[in-house]
Amino acid sequence: MQLSTREAPIQPVGSLPPIDAATSSVLKTPEELAEIVSKFASTDGWLDRVRLRSGARWYERLQITADYDIWVLSWMPGQSTGFHDHGASAGAFVVTAGELEEHCAGRQPVTVRAGAPRSFGADYAHDVRNISPAPALSIHAYSPPLDEMNEYELHGDQLVPRDVLTEQRSNSEWRADTREQTPRTRPSSVAQLLDEARARLHRMSPEESYEAAVKQGATLVDIRPEQQRSLEGSIPGALIVERNVLEWRFDPLSDARLPAAVDHDIQVIVFCSEGYTSSLAAAALQDLGLWRASDVTGGFKAWQAAGLPAT
Repeated sequence: MQLSTREAPIQPVGSLPPIDAATSSVLKTPEELAEIVSKFASTDGWLDRVRLRSGARWYERLQITADYDIWVLSWMPGQSTGFHDHGASAGAFVVTAGELEEHCAGRQPVTVRAGAPRSFGADYAHDVRNISPAPALSIHAYSPPLDEMNEYELHGDQLVPRDVLTEQRSNSEWRADTREQTPRTRPSSVAQLLDEARARLHRMSPEESYEAAVKQGATLVDIRPEQQRSLEGSIPGALIVERNVLEWRFDPLSDARLPAAVDHDIQVIVFCSEGYTSSLAAAALQDLGLWRASDVTGGFKAWQAAGLPAT
């Protein structure tokens, strides 16, 4: 199939300027592409272009030259590419946030963590998935520039081109594939649930939270019940959204959302009394796609003890 790039004329990002076709015509090797994505991932500017989409994977071509192009992809939990090749292009990708899992026919899945590039030749087909509970970001490069992808179905250990597949998978096969793609291990206790939530949060101290709210426009959200706020005090300017309606108020797709919930990129910093419930709440917001959601370490009591504004 022909690849849709989903964007207007491309503006170069970062420190790798586009190269005129007259000055470059040598295709890049997979190893060179791995170096390109690693270097590009460390540049400034491209992160502001990233968007998270819960309905379908989001991607954008950031740069194109005569012999390669560079893309950024975002991955919400559960999103995957399906098995595909890259036409005549070799490629490489590097995860910059979160982690992904790469599947190839007849091989064990490989967990791809941030900073470790993967590269491949033009005859390579794979399925890349985000099976983690948190969003992920990745930078990809292809040589020659990507203009075609062919899709496949996995039957046993063999890939069958989707456009020649004549039999529909049975419901039992579909359910088996779904279980294989989205394995989840349920926590055995609330302590484990809390640990798993905090493992994917960038928790913020009261001082960091105050600075983010004042200088960066982050939204401080007080999820304590009214009785607790009356007893303990409050933070001036914090948005009061009690825990039982938090997801409905901050889901950009919800009819009950607040005006502040304009998209999935807003920075929400949740606090409770001591920083326990807030961690679970922030993780729930990340599950909705609010990838910058976090919470205040130690909660309101730590904020007050730090001498920050409170009433």
